[in-house]
Amino acid sequence: MAWPALIVVLLDQISKLAIVYTLRLHESVPVIPGFFDLVHVRNRGMAFGFMNHSGSEIGFYFLIPATLAAIILLLIWLLRLKKAQAPIALGLSLILGGAVGNLIDRIRFSEVIDFLDFYLGSYHWPAFNVADSAITVGTFCVAFFLVFRQQSTSILKS
Repeated sequence: MAWPALIVVLLDQISKLAIVYTLRLHESVPVIPGFFDLVHVRNRGMAFGFMNHSGSEIGFYFLIPATLAAIILLLIWLLRLKKAQAPIALGLSLILGGAVGNLIDRIRFSEVIDFLDFYLGSYHWPAFNVADSAITVGTFCVAFFLVFRQQSTSILKS
């Protein structure tokens, strides 16, 4: 089930391209005032800005191999799934697409383009992108499937 990953990569890269060509770096455009802006920021670190330090190359040299390893593991896991495990394949495919989308940025720019900024008052959730969203949704799908598969197996054994 590779099509969700391909869709995520395409949507991610198209949306980032649109941001790069329409907003200057650090520019912000209110979409829903007081709640959601489109922004153009760059993240050299990991999710939610962890390890996002300008001038630090450690994160870059750690994240490229870590992402490649994760992609390989996701592909192996996907290839080993059975047809009855389609829900978990969907989740893994979303995670894979998100990982590839952010890897493309990291290789091209040494950082990831983020542009979705949700906030309430002065509290801002760290800016993120389509790839990050796909990774998050995919992770919840996989966790949900594993938890409920485990519970249904336990119930059947009782």
